[in-house]
Amino acid sequence: MARVLRSVLAAALLIPALAACSAGGTAIDSGSAPAAPAASSASPEVSVAGVSPLAGPVSGGTAVTVSGAGLDALASVRIGEAEVPLEPGADGTTATFTTPAAVDFAPGAQQLALLGPGGSPVHEATFDYQVSTPVDRQLSYVLAHWQSYNTAEYQTLEGNDCVNFTSQSLVARGWTQDGEWFYDPSSVYSSGAPWRSSTAFRDWLRDRPELAVPLDDTQRNQVVPGDIAQFDWDNSGDRDHTGVVTRVEHTDAGTKIYFAGHTLDSDYRDVDQAITVDHPGGTAYYWHIVG
Repeated sequence: MARVLRSVLAAALLIPALAACSAGGTAIDSGSAPAAPAASSASPEVSVAGVSPLAGPVSGGTAVTVSGAGLDALASVRIGEAEVPLEPGADGTTATFTTPAAVDFAPGAQQLALLGPGGSPVHEATFDYQVSTPVDRQLSYVLAHWQSYNTAEYQTLEGNDCVNFTSQSLVARGWTQDGEWFYDPSSVYSSGAPWRSSTAFRDWLRDRPELAVPLDDTQRNQVVPGDIAQFDWDNSGDRDHTGVVTRVEHTDAGTKIYFAGHTLDSDYRDVDQAITVDHPGGTAYYWHIVG
């Protein structure tokens, strides 16, 4: 009798266990093959084998190639304080980006970081900005002397030094003085008219397409740093002010241009501010430098 009761009790205890199994508990081996593990959806690990070149001009524009594996997981690149997009190759073993201009076109080493989707660095290196091209030399000169005048080499035209300063920057770029456009070290006032007058400078450039191409303000998307900005404040047909373009920003809303100059000393003066607030109704013109 005791054996029968123990058998009944064991059967009663087994029933809830079987119910638990059917409801998602631990299955009893029925001889079927185990389920395959779920495939991982994680991105392949980023592995950087090289970044080259790691040096280029302060004006930017250096094409840099990243090599490695899983590079299609990278989001962008940060150099100094600037962040630029990164274009991955088809198989994730290469990626490319273009360097921005150095801050104030100043030479020196800047930290470079390849950023993952969350913005965290996955690889770091150093990019060496160098003054190596004609426009580098021009813009470095402009940003060094827009406020700290280079009086060791050039005299100042009191109250109207904008073209004198622009001309200095073009000499730094590598332009050669001639019989009309020249600086007279004995007296800046004896320099050639195109060296010191905005209108005369315009007229001189008109005859030298090998040096510069004229653009109006509807063509500002063709302007680049190092080009020349000129202004007719009162739309009288002459030129009242001249400066050197130091920054160009292309946005969905249009192109923004900034320039440096003397006689309102400035490093990144906004063209739109100049022709709508400082001189309402003024007109901007440009010379795209080709020589």
